[in-house]
Order: sequence, then C-alpha cells, then structure tokens
Amino acid sequence: MQTNTDVKGIFMKLIRNPWLSVITALIVGVSIGIASSVHAERDQSRLPVEDVRMLSQVLERIKQAYVDEVDDTQLLQSAIEGMLSGLDPHSDFLTPSDFEDLRESTSGQFGGLGIEITLDDTGFVRVVAPIDDTPAFHAGMQSGDLITQINDRPVKGMTINEAVTLMRGTPGTSVRLTVARDGESQPLRVDITRDIIRVTSVRSRMLEPGFGYVRVSTFQERTGNDLVQALSNLREENGGSLDGLVLDLRNNPGGVLQASVDVADAFMSGGLVVYTEGRLPNSASRFNARRNDPSEGVSLVVLINGGSASASEIVAGAIQDHGRGVIMGTRSFGKGSVQTILPLSDNHAIKLTTARYYTPNGRSIQAQGIVPDIVVRPGRLTQEDGNPYYTEADLAGHLANPEGENGREDRELENGDEGQTQVMEDYQLYQALTLLKGMRILNAQNR
Repeated sequence: MQTNTDVKGIFMKLIRNPWLSVITALIVGVSIGIASSVHAERDQSRLPVEDVRMLSQVLERIKQAYVDEVDDTQLLQSAIEGMLSGLDPHSDFLTPSDFEDLRESTSGQFGGLGIEITLDDTGFVRVVAPIDDTPAFHAGMQSGDLITQINDRPVKGMTINEAVTLMRGTPGTSVRLTVARDGESQPLRVDITRDIIRVTSVRSRMLEPGFGYVRVSTFQERTGNDLVQALSNLREENGGSLDGLVLDLRNNPGGVLQASVDVADAFMSGGLVVYTEGRLPNSASRFNARRNDPSEGVSLVVLINGGSASASEIVAGAIQDHGRGVIMGTRSFGKGSVQTILPLSDNHAIKLTTARYYTPNGRSIQAQGIVPDIVVRPGRLTQEDGNPYYTEADLAGHLANPEGENGREDRELENGDEGQTQVMEDYQLYQALTLLKGMRILNAQNR
C-alpha cells in the first residue's frame, strides 16, 4: 500500500517540471473526485498512485526523448483520444469541427461520401452501411467492407475521426479507398467523388395494388413525421386502406434515438418501445408508444440485414417483441449502446457510451443483433421465357372461357409496373411481398 510519504515523493520529483506537475495534479484531483463519489458503493478511496506515477513517467519520457519536439496540446489531445477509443469503438473525443459534423449528419445534409463507418477490432475501418443514393452507394460500397487505405494511407492506427477527416473534403474532389471484401481474393480500389450529401430518409411507393413499400435509409429528426405522411400518401394512392406494407430497414445505420421511437410508434397502439440502462441516474429511460396507430394495423413485414444498426434495431426489436409484424432478412449489426455528448470547455466535447438499450422484452442487442423471424438471404430471381407447359388453351377446339381468351393473361400483366420490376430484382423484397399476399388470404378466410 502506498503511504502519504510515497505520494509526497512523487510530487517532489515532479515539481522540477511545472508542465508535468499541472497534469499530475489534474489527474490526482479527478481521481479524488471519482473515488469520493463512489465511496458509498465500494472502497475506492485510495488513489491509484502507481498508475499516476507511470503516466507521469511516460509523459516525461516523451517530452525528453521523442525524436521530434512534441506540442503539449497535441500530446494531451492524443492521450484523451486514446483513453476514449480504448473503451469501445463508439466513444470519441470531439473537436469543434467534429461536433459540427455530427450536428449536420443528424439534420440530413452534410459533405462527404455518404457512408456510415465504425472502427473494427482489427484496427481497420468497417463499413456499417452506405447511405442510399450517395456517392458511396453508387460506387458499390457494401455493408461489411473493410477500408484498409484511404488515398494510399494505411488506416490501421488511425482514430475514427482521422479516417472521417480524410474521407471528407470539397465536393467534386475524389478519394480512393482500398477495400477488403469477403469473397474477393484481392483488395478492391474504389474511387469515389465527394459530394454534398442530402439524405432523404423516407421513400415510398406502391409495389402492387394493395401493397405498399416504405424505405427508411437513416433516422433523422423528421423521420417519424415523414413516415406517417408516407403512409397517408400510400393509402391515398391505393384508394383506401392497404392490404400489406413492407418496411425496409436494410443497410440503415441508425441515427437519432427519438426518431426510432417515432417510427416504431407509427405501427403501435401503445406499449414500451425501448428502454435504456446505465450507471448514471439519468441514463435510465423508458420510451413508450402513444395510443393511436397511424398505420391502421396494416399487415407488416420488416426487412433487415447486417447493415441495419442501432435505431433500426430498436424499431425491429419493438415490432418483433410486440408481435406487430414479421421480421425478415438476415441478422442485424448488433449495436445496442447509447452515446451521450458531454460538453467540455473551449467548444470541445466527448461522445461517451453511457447506456445499453433493451427491447420491450428485456433483450440486449449489443453484439447480438436482431435475429429475423424468417431468415431470407439475398438472391437473384430469374424468370423463364414463355410457358414450358401445354395448357388447355393450347388444345385444338378447346372450350372458350366466357371471360375471354386473354382474361388470365391480362391479370398477370397488370402489375408489370415500376414497383413490380423492383420486386423481381430484389429476392428478399419478393419474399416479403409473397408473405404479405399469404397473410391477406388468411385474413380474408378468418373474417
């Protein structure tokens, strides 16, 4: 056990270096405050003197022996960044420009490539998902891609902010990403031209008469209101209530927590949507749906995949736990933590993981994800040309149909519009629509 004499000896050694004395005093002061605040829970009143001693020694060695003279501010900022990045991939130190970037990304317009990333355990940057209709999306970036180089600079060892800074830039300029992708034997080189990213978070269309489709690409401040309006527009276009709806959350990297609650609320008539738990008293929150159901109880299939993260998983988990719809696709990303922006002096802040969120039934999604009710992997649909079978209509002298010879053919072709073309090109969406048609038949039989 360290004695008061030991502590005094440390300070006597450091008094010769005022810069280190200030740092050590700050660290010890913070340690005392933390230890005092949790003393009632456990005995942490003793200072971690050895750790303080080691940190002071490291700082002193760097100042004295590093090959180049180190700027004090840069050294301390790097220490803070390392302290936070060592906690988890989502905690980070935010400079004033970082904080502004974060604000812009939640408002729906920002500059860059249009890609959501996280720091992988390997030290590389992993793509959570490209955002719809952005340069990264059109360049073919995929969920799960590992970015190993940015403009031929190795990514390993960078912080997430450093990687973001390199990828952002003046619209019209380009950036080259070196990407490792599952199934590819060689790294891919992807050239992407930067642009102003204007994200439309909600898009909708009719797939077939009676069946609507809503795509939510990210969760922004207005996403909930936009979704409710999209549902109203689909009903108006259909000329009445819908028979079924596909909610597409694939490759949706998340966003604003309240927006996810609003989206889930649009399909529920009350009940718990999500709750959070953490060590701080104010980190325990519960979010409930209101009593009205803007979706009018429409039969619902929710599509998710490995690029569905965070807020997307809140929505899918709530709908799954309440039995409000069928979750289809592949297992989601598994980000079940909440980050809080804690302001510091001089316009800096830290983004700190302060809580985990849980589905209404108490499931933590962290590193587990949402498992679909029906697993459907991506695939490709192919249609055979013509009919390989002879039918009654092919027989000479067949009895005529009173509705006309082309009645069946006309019904088959009436859905050959844009929505049907999208369905035929997307196997998971095709399966979702097929399930909704089956649900319509069962509902009609049970009336």
